[in-house]
Amino acid sequence: MAQSKELYDAILNGDAKKAHAATEAALAAGAVPLQLISESMVQAMDEVGRLFEAEEYFVPELLLAGRAMRSALEILRPLMTASGDKLSTRVVLGTVKGDLHDIGKNIVGSMLEGGGFEVIDLGSDVSPEKFVAAVEEQKPQIVCLSALLTVTMPAMKTTIDALKTAGLRTQVKVLIGGAPVTQQYANEIGADGYSENASGAVGLVKTLLGA
Repeated sequence: MAQSKELYDAILNGDAKKAHAATEAALAAGAVPLQLISESMVQAMDEVGRLFEAEEYFVPELLLAGRAMRSALEILRPLMTASGDKLSTRVVLGTVKGDLHDIGKNIVGSMLEGGGFEVIDLGSDVSPEKFVAAVEEQKPQIVCLSALLTVTMPAMKTTIDALKTAGLRTQVKVLIGGAPVTQQYANEIGADGYSENASGAVGLVKTLLGA
């Protein structure tokens, strides 16, 4: 429908006001929230990711697209809750203990939400205990750990170890990322995957889930 195309374009262009208006217009025309997410928002964020990989979009464009996508989600979430609709996969996300950086994490969260996943963002400086509690309470399929400082990278291993001690490690896939993080480090600490950027993280989540 035309409104869905308007929503797609608004997100792709990073226009939050137009995304909000397009979502309301689509709903007024009878669109279903989950369809708007899958047919317009996910596709728009997939294209944003493609443009980022092609170096046609950069971090500012990712941030604007994420903001536009969230403006649409703010309208859709209450409607989905009221109707009992749920997104298929839940992801717990946070920057590890001792690290206050959150820009990269926020971009990843936006891209994951745009990819059709429910994201529980724990913020920054998140202790292993808080990650464990979130897994127990929220029962996610994926946990994403971010670190932007070399000195905070060991907290990723501590968090994975805490999940093992709590008997939760086999229940979730753990992804790690951040400027100093590498695939080798992911292998060393027993993470299930690593991505060097936000769009790659979405693809990795889909791969791990067999999507």
